[in-house]
Amino acid sequence: MIEAITSFQIITYVLGLLVVILGYTTINLLFKNEKAEDIIVSQREFINEFRESIEDADKKLQELDVRGSFSSDDEIGWFFNEIKKLQNALSRFKPTL
Repeated sequence: MIEAITSFQIITYVLGLLVVILGYTTINLLFKNEKAEDIIVSQREFINEFRESIEDADKKLQELDVRGSFSSDDEIGWFFNEIKKLQNALSRFKPTL
């Protein structure tokens, strides 16, 4: 015997499908939000590390300027090493969107 599909069954199927669709979209948005938060955290860490590197380089340059020994090989070598560190930090910063 073939049963007639009642309006209650149609409403139940539509609401069930709607629950599945909304569940999927909610989980998808949650994953996207967590990924965006991870990017923000990594950018904040990078900015803090970069700021500390700049402060260290500034302190060292001020020390060199006070002593007047900027032309020494050790200080020049240190300065170029700090520039290399900053360049490595910059090249490391590649956000994935």
